[in-house]
Amino acid sequence: MSLIDHYRGMALNNAWSNRRLLEVCLKLSEEDFAARRTSFFPSLQVTLNHILVVDRFYLDALEDRNRGRAAREIEVPFPKAATLASAQTETDHRLLVFCDGLTEPQLQRTVCLDRGPRGLLPDTVERVLAHLFIHQIHHRGQAHAMLAGTPIAPPQLDEFFLTEDRTAAMDALKAAGFA
Repeated sequence: MSLIDHYRGMALNNAWSNRRLLEVCLKLSEEDFAARRTSFFPSLQVTLNHILVVDRFYLDALEDRNRGRAAREIEVPFPKAATLASAQTETDHRLLVFCDGLTEPQLQRTVCLDRGPRGLLPDTVERVLAHLFIHQIHHRGQAHAMLAGTPIAPPQLDEFFLTEDRTAAMDALKAAGFA
């Protein structure tokens, strides 16, 4: 598997994992979705919005949209799970399209990340993507743990890459409009 294939797979896994996690959150009441919980962020609502906001921040840099920190201005742009799920799906589509269009030379392209007081810091596309995927996994794990304290059981999120799991995962993505 090439690095580009790996990033495409990670983008698909990201879409699948976000979809599974948010489908479960849609079964919660809005009160349970926003309820204070123990984790790095204080609720499922804030944690899942953070994933979206940071996804958009990195995609903005990768796509050369030049919004910088403005892409992160609103901490919770989607307080309701339904609107958050829709926005996350749209962003997951963008990430997949970006990864589908990658070439080997593009992986080494420099992008600048607006780090506020630290300034505009350059990094490569391959490093930004690696960080983006780790960031998502890290915070989805926190959301998964928070779900365990709700009336709704957290979904399985690690059955994607093995051959045995791939067909069901890809079928779910196709049904959700991902190619």
